[in-house]
Amino acid sequence: VSTQSTGSSGINAEYGGADEQFEIGKAKIVKSSPTDKVLVIGCGITLESAMGAYSTLADEGTNIRVMDPFTVKPLDCEAVVRNARECGGKVITVEDHYPQGGLGEAVAGALSSADFLTNQKILAVREIPRSGPPAVLLDMFGISANKVADAVREMTK
Repeated sequence: VSTQSTGSSGINAEYGGADEQFEIGKAKIVKSSPTDKVLVIGCGITLESAMGAYSTLADEGTNIRVMDPFTVKPLDCEAVVRNARECGGKVITVEDHYPQGGLGEAVAGALSSADFLTNQKILAVREIPRSGPPAVLLDMFGISANKVADAVREMTK
């Protein structure tokens, strides 16, 4: 499988090539360091928001880990819990639809079995959707790169 996401943010979250393998129910860590403060999980266009936040926060001296779950159902619960532990139990999920039945709730379910304290924030669309320029809508609904970075700053202060 080879895929490339080129959303409105101008950031490419690219996978591909002959060697890239995707497995149903297996997440990929897109960005990480030994000093990551928060695990940020996004998929599709919200993976681009997470990557934008990664760049902004790295410039400020804050490292975050970015995960692409690849599939939400089934979710790679082991990877979620392991990476959450490595990031001090702090997790932010970003999704471009209502939170009910989505990525955030799936991650909350995975974290409910963790044997350590967790702090999760779900960034999702919480108003009636409408039409408009993608960048404006991402910001309006609180799921843009800037809003992800703000959530990380709030969680780490």
